[in-house]
Amino acid sequence: MKKKEYNSDSKLKIIPLGGLEQIGMNITAFEYEDSIIVVDCGLSFPADDMLGIDLVIPDTTYLENHIDKVKGFVITHGHEDHIGALPYVLRKINVPVYATRLTMGIIENKLKEHNLMGTTKRKVIKFGQSVNLGQFRVEYIKTNHSIVDAAALAIYSPAGIVVHTGDFKVDYTPVYGDAIDLQRFAELGKKGVLALMCDSTNAERPGFTQSEKTVGKTFDNLFAEHKNTRIFVATFASNVDRVQQIINTAYKFGRKVAVEGRSMVNILETAMNLECINVPENTLVDLDQLKNFPPDQQVIITTGSQGESMAALSRMANNMHRKITIGAGDTVIFSSSPIPGNEKPVTKIINELLRKGADVIFQDAHVSGHACQEEIKLIYTLVHPKYAIPVHGEYKHLKAQANIANSLGIDKENIFMLSSGEVLELDEQSAEVTGRVPVGSILVDGLGVGDVGNVVLRDRQHLAEDGIVIVVMSLDRASGELLAGPDIVSRGFVYVRESDELMDEARYVVDVAIQACLDRGITDWGKLKATTKDALSDLIWKKTKRRPMILPIIMEV
Repeated sequence: MKKKEYNSDSKLKIIPLGGLEQIGMNITAFEYEDSIIVVDCGLSFPADDMLGIDLVIPDTTYLENHIDKVKGFVITHGHEDHIGALPYVLRKINVPVYATRLTMGIIENKLKEHNLMGTTKRKVIKFGQSVNLGQFRVEYIKTNHSIVDAAALAIYSPAGIVVHTGDFKVDYTPVYGDAIDLQRFAELGKKGVLALMCDSTNAERPGFTQSEKTVGKTFDNLFAEHKNTRIFVATFASNVDRVQQIINTAYKFGRKVAVEGRSMVNILETAMNLECINVPENTLVDLDQLKNFPPDQQVIITTGSQGESMAALSRMANNMHRKITIGAGDTVIFSSSPIPGNEKPVTKIINELLRKGADVIFQDAHVSGHACQEEIKLIYTLVHPKYAIPVHGEYKHLKAQANIANSLGIDKENIFMLSSGEVLELDEQSAEVTGRVPVGSILVDGLGVGDVGNVVLRDRQHLAEDGIVIVVMSLDRASGELLAGPDIVSRGFVYVRESDELMDEARYVVDVAIQACLDRGITDWGKLKATTKDALSDLIWKKTKRRPMILPIIMEV
């Protein structure tokens, strides 16, 4: 079969659909002629002003509009901000998913929950293996991160090679598996790399990120210091290496370990089935069995290190947990640092635990999973790219990495700080931003995906800030006379029992306004409702300087 001729003038398009100017929701499309591959498909968690929203997922309109070109999702690692949106997006864009062993295990847990296992094609890729997807070939390269089986990707296209680091750090002594494959990065650098897309999360921090192994020593010291207490360790569910080290230390000190928090239990089971974690015999016990051992032989690994109100640690601290309460004689170790913006809830839970009499340790029991400046420099030096495209981070993180790239001799005009939605077209000769595609956030609330938009959020904020006033009245269908009402009900606006005067005045003002309309022969509901709103909002603003939502309800009798 004759291979189709391709136009050598074609350029590679790189289109980030999320994950820039924010931490989370990483998803990037690579397009060359008739082929699109998508790297990662993550979610982000709602901001404070997104009332009632559970999750935020990327808008994939561009991919839906070009569905015949999309060849597959290639996933770098198993964190929520890289895989969390897959179950929602795969319903619209049903293409194969490629990932390493543990990453695929965690994705499959999600697909089972959403009943998508039967309809989703999946392929596990080993490090060093490549997969051909249309015009692209994608090679998986071993890296280190705070979850096992994290990968960087070498994306081969007719326009050149793009190296995407995924989330990474350089760890020469990882807890599980091999160190990052720096040799492969260097070999690619020798071949010639068109662009490097590098993790920017820690680009502001000088030096090197410490090895995950150093946390093991910290745990040994902490366990030795707190021999006579029950020990709780709060960490990220997906940090399998951290859980491994806590189990190792517990085993050394003759303690039994229980794991609490649904996401933690799920990921641990997956990791044990895939032999990504090694648990000594008789160390792991059920939470129910833990009470058979004295407190100084117990370790509880729990979710909730970010102060999430419904996570296990919060429920234990607030006496809402069915089986465990934390109090005097307990030691709680926070083995994570607050995600930017999460400082308040974390401080709140620490205060709550201290009030209960627990001993709380929140320093030095964590190392980052992301590369600091020296490691970023190392990757740039090995890969030696023509263009630098910082990814994964808020604007200040991307800027810090742009400065690093520039200090290593990459020209400013060859460094691209993209925004989500911008289309970067590049080849050996040139690179430029040539346009935009639609991007945005789709809000998930309960079972509803995308049915809550900006208008609904605005209403929720309005209700949260000023409350609601409902005006109910009955009109005679034949004569148009006012038969009953107006009755006024308020929620979240004023305490009615103490505001009789205001309510009477409101009733009177609405009554006068409605009667004036009816006297002029106006019986159009829209007009009556608008008149009610105007009259009432003027009065309420004068009396209280507030603007509650006003909802007139008219009934015909």
